[in-house]
Amino acid sequence: MRLSDYKTVVFDCDGVILDSNRVKTSAFFKTALPYGQAAAHQLVAYHTSHGGISRFKKFEYFLQAILQREATAAVMDQLLAAYAREVSSGLMQCAIATGLPELRASTPDSRWLVVSGGAQSELREIFEQRGIAEFFDGGIFGSPDTKEEILERQISEGAIEGETLFIGDSRYDHVASSAYGLGFVFLSGWTEFEGWQEYCNERGLAVRTRLSDLL
Repeated sequence: MRLSDYKTVVFDCDGVILDSNRVKTSAFFKTALPYGQAAAHQLVAYHTSHGGISRFKKFEYFLQAILQREATAAVMDQLLAAYAREVSSGLMQCAIATGLPELRASTPDSRWLVVSGGAQSELREIFEQRGIAEFFDGGIFGSPDTKEEILERQISEGAIEGETLFIGDSRYDHVASSAYGLGFVFLSGWTEFEGWQEYCNERGLAVRTRLSDLL
């Protein structure tokens, strides 16, 4: 598999570009902890089994399904702000995937995009501050839009065209990309998807450990 064979390459962020899965898991736990350890552990379990889905959906689930209360705008804003505070410093300090500049140099004719479950404004700021925004000439996109919404919009606008590969580390990444007929490679090195081996084997998915393995 050579990235240079693809006209468009779409990247998830957490667990693919940044070693940030554990950062976000910890942030979910700390944000939910004021509601009790049991509730916090339930949110973490939901988060890790639904990788790639936005924090908005996860906190709605936390309030409605776990706490059995209404997901009012005020409480949602409070949770999202607390989560953002917890996660911001971790995203500035976590590892960036090795080989990223070399991969970009090896695909001069390909368009690169980020399609993530992370907050779009947060992603763009972090990528800019960490000096990797320039690699993604096709744009950096995230929640509150879902991955399906982002992919559909970018395809309709012609930003995603030709032979396209999606690089992800979750079941949701594969499901979302498959809905639009995109190629897919699963990265296992930083994933929190339990059972990924069986899932990938059953579907014959290409698996690599790190982005640098695609060099």
